[in-house]
Amino acid sequence: MKIKIILILVIGLILFNMQNTNAQNTPKPKVENQVDSDKLVVVWTSGDKEVAVKMVYMYTYNAKRNGWWKDITFVIWGPSSKLLSEDTELQEYLSKMKEEGIVIEACKACADMYGVADKLSDLGADVKYMGTTLTDYIKGEEHVITF
Repeated sequence: MKIKIILILVIGLILFNMQNTNAQNTPKPKVENQVDSDKLVVVWTSGDKEVAVKMVYMYTYNAKRNGWWKDITFVIWGPSSKLLSEDTELQEYLSKMKEEGIVIEACKACADMYGVADKLSDLGADVKYMGTTLTDYIKGEEHVITF
């Protein structure tokens, strides 16, 4: 009796493993609206310098430098525009990102609220109204992440 139970359990485990192996080798269906591109848009909204240096800038810069993404657009939006306008370390880091070929954009409405539109433009950002542009990014081929 014990041998039958053990035999049934062993056969069950073998069948279970075979099923899982087949499931792992089966290509996953593409999800509708799934983006399959090499374009990334990073939307930076945080006014926290530590978040900027230790996550947003670090990832964005290295993603381009190491070829993780072919095209990267970096969008400065909200409190980040004020922080960037006042912080020379972040400004220097932004310059390195530009040198790597990262496109820099900034929300004009936000920059105007903080009175920093000219400063951001001087730093090389394309300062423009971003509502429609961001919507196009989200609906388009780009992968969009926000911080």
